[in-house]
Order: sequence, then structure tokens, then C-alpha cells
Amino acid sequence: MFETFSIPVNLLIFSVLAGAIWVSGTRLSYLVDAIAEQTKIARAFMGLIFLATITELPEMVTSITAVSAGNGALAINNMFGGIMMQLAVLAVAEIFIIKGTLSSAPRNPSVLVAGLLLIPSLALLLLISYTGDMPVIAHMGLGSLLIALLYIFFMYLLWKIQDRDTWSPVDLPNEQIEHGEVRNNRYDDLPLRRLILFSVMAGLIILLCGVFIVHVAETLADQTGLGSSFIGVSLLALTTSLPELSTAIAAIRVKAYTMAISNIFGSNLIMIFLILPVDAFFLKGPILNHIDLSASIALVGGIFLTATYCIGLLIRPRMKFFRMNIDSFLVLLFYLAGLFILYQVR
Repeated sequence: MFETFSIPVNLLIFSVLAGAIWVSGTRLSYLVDAIAEQTKIARAFMGLIFLATITELPEMVTSITAVSAGNGALAINNMFGGIMMQLAVLAVAEIFIIKGTLSSAPRNPSVLVAGLLLIPSLALLLLISYTGDMPVIAHMGLGSLLIALLYIFFMYLLWKIQDRDTWSPVDLPNEQIEHGEVRNNRYDDLPLRRLILFSVMAGLIILLCGVFIVHVAETLADQTGLGSSFIGVSLLALTTSLPELSTAIAAIRVKAYTMAISNIFGSNLIMIFLILPVDAFFLKGPILNHIDLSASIALVGGIFLTATYCIGLLIRPRMKFFRMNIDSFLVLLFYLAGLFILYQVR
């Protein structure tokens, strides 16, 4: 039905849906942080699993909706473009830190390991894009099954190491961030049952908005002539990454810096896993055979940006530019360069 509307009207609808996703994602971060406080579950693990899963709902819905309509290019570019976008989101979120830096916040290796595990997953996808995928179960490809199994193994590994002290940072330039400042989450006093209920409601709003926003994006791709590939890696990826941006900023405001990082890394790992259900809904053969040049560039960008953050987590630099640590500044700079390249090859 969006084809009957003009471009300005569709942009307005797009903005309203994006705003609803933003507000719901912000509330969700506060709620999950309060749940972690009451249940004493590690915030890194909450970010990697619970928060990351809910904030990935728009990507899941938009990608499955796109492939159900036969638009494999839009789905793939939305997913892989979202990986780059969410890493850039983390860089933008750091602007809201008053003292310290994101990369010096984690106190255990689970966040760093999550980033390092993402790199071979993206590399495997890039390899499959060149070699091709083969169907093994009906129209579903071997590559999507391997990626899903790899994700399950990675989650088991992260669960096993979440409380281990086999690695710990020695130089802690901003230790006061987690230990010397007072929490300011107004949801801490709510009962746990209500926190869970509100989290589910926020997730449903994100889910419903994601269903409609993919149709608006497809219409805008046709109306503007930019095409599904570029719309997927830019506009749609930006919108479906709004929950991650809003939750990251909200997590930073309540001093849950580790949860902010683990949410982004966890979201990107889940994004890889989502290839399996997307492949199941795509009836034109293995979905990974529809990786085009734009998607391949997005995969390379995802590897590059993830590696940059992992180096930052190890080195913990203190140099800042425009209120961002040097690693976040470089990630944002490299992302903009990648977006320019994607526009050129659209």
C-alpha cells in the first residue's frame, strides 16, 4: 500500500516507525539493566544473550519479510550492512560517556572473546560468497547450517567463560566508572515480574514496527532509484540498528558500559545465526548464493571494524577525538569510508 504514497509521505512514515523503535529500545536497555541488577546475572552475558536477541528483532523481521517477498538482495544487505552499522552505533554511543572510555570498561575476557569469535564467522561467510553454497535440506544451504552450528558453539563457549578470571586487565584508567559512581536507573525498584513484562512489551513494539518498516524501505528503494542493495546496507540497516543505538546510549547513561559493548557484539553474532531462518524462508535456493558485491564489501567492513574494537579492548588507549576514544573514532571514520564505497558500487 505504500506505493500509493509520495516519497515525503513514506519518509514521514519511516521516521515515525523509526522513532517507535528508538523509544522502545531505550526503555528496553533500562529494563534489562534492572533485571541484571536484581538477578545478579553478569551484564556482559545479559548483553550478549537477552538484550542482543531482543534488539535483533527488527533485523529478523525485516530480513524474513524481504525473502518471503523474494527479495534476497535486500535481506542479505540489510543483515550484513547492519553488522557494520551496529559497530558504528557503538562509536556514536561513546560520545555520551562523560568520564573514561568504552574500551577500558570490561573487566573479564568474555566481551573481547565475543568480538574475536565474530571475525571467523564473517570470514567464513565471505569465503562462501566466493565458493558458492549448496543445498542440503530442501532449498536450504550447507553454509547457513554451518554458521548456525558455529553460533551455538560460540554461545556455549561464552557461557563457560563468563565468570572465569583467566585474563584480566592490569591498567584500569577508568576504574571509577563501574565502582565509584552511583547507579541512576529508575527501574531498579520495580518487581522482577513487571520488568520482564515491560521488556516483552517493548520487544513486541520493536517487532511490529520492523514488519512495516521493511515494506516502506522497499518502496523507497523503487521510488528513489537507489536500489535494494544500497537501501539495505544504508537506510534499512540504519533503522533496524536503532534499537542497538538507543539501548547502547541508555546503557551508558546507567553506567552499564560492559553491557553496551556486549550487546553490539552479541547482536552481530545473532545476526550471523539469523541466516538460517532467513534461508528457510527463501525458496529460490541457498540465500548465501545471493551475496552481491555490496554484501561482500559489508562483510569485509565488518571484519575490519570488529578487529579495530578488539585491538582497542586489548590496548585500552586513552587518546580521544570529539569525545570518542581513538578506536571508536577510527571505527566511525572507517564506516563512513565503507559507506562511500558502497554508494559507488550500488
